[in-house]
Amino acid sequence: MPFFNRDADLAALGDRILHNTWQTFPTLAQNQIALTLLVYTPPVPVNTGGALSPEEFWRQPIRGFSYRGVERIYPASVVKLFYLMAMHEWLETGMIASSPELERAARDMIVESSNDATGLVVDVLSGTTSGPELPAGPFETWQQQRNIVNRYLRSLQWDEFATINVNQKTWCDGPYGRERAFLGEAMDNRNMLTTDAVARLLHSIMGGVAVTPGRSHAMMSLMRRSLDATELAADPENQVTGFLGAGLPPSATLWSKAGLTSRVRHDAAYIELPDAPPFLLVAFTEGKEHSQNEQLLPFVAQQVVRAIAPLS
Repeated sequence: MPFFNRDADLAALGDRILHNTWQTFPTLAQNQIALTLLVYTPPVPVNTGGALSPEEFWRQPIRGFSYRGVERIYPASVVKLFYLMAMHEWLETGMIASSPELERAARDMIVESSNDATGLVVDVLSGTTSGPELPAGPFETWQQQRNIVNRYLRSLQWDEFATINVNQKTWCDGPYGRERAFLGEAMDNRNMLTTDAVARLLHSIMGGVAVTPGRSHAMMSLMRRSLDATELAADPENQVTGFLGAGLPPSATLWSKAGLTSRVRHDAAYIELPDAPPFLLVAFTEGKEHSQNEQLLPFVAQQVVRAIAPLS
């Protein structure tokens, strides 16, 4: 069972959004998009500064819709949100100590989506490093260590985390040595996420129950995105242009984490609007043609904004 309540009105809304998307982008196959949408109607349990305890928070009914929300898809840089939460869990429990370099890497991992920064975070979380191939015994130990974030996520016993995989670094040119061996000959050990899993993680961060309220707030602060056109133009690598944020009105407030490769374009966002209920939207798209399309995700966001306005 999903953590949200499937709602007939939202289902009709979601079906209409998908229909309009396929009409506008006819080369987008039905298996090349997945999305999860949560709409928060009063009393809104998120972005409250941690006012609710975890027990109270998870009792709050949430209206939602998903399409292919349980399909495992390569997440690109969206996986960095999972490493961010794990890092805060490790810091909170004393498994690792903070340092200026770790703080700099965490910021660059989310704000700039740096793959190099992510590599350091993964090394610190797992106690492993990249390098040449290892003999069988040491490599087995290394692999066990690198699966520590997976084990942490499974320990939460959230159904959405049962099928995901988050044990790989993110790359610019690709893995070499022990990293390539760990990926598997057919790359069957790649990072894999579902839009439902990402939605639950983001829902918990925005709800102030990811690790602690203070640590949730720290994660949120890194995800805040400016919609100012001048700022966006000055940063061509921003995570708004070509993503969900580009489909929002300037009056919106956005927290998000995007992912992009030559074959996928993804975004995970929590959005507040002045004249509509806040909503959380995770949209994954696949296919080389669509990964280069900077109009697709903004169109989806525009459709959601237009559709939920009457719900306020």
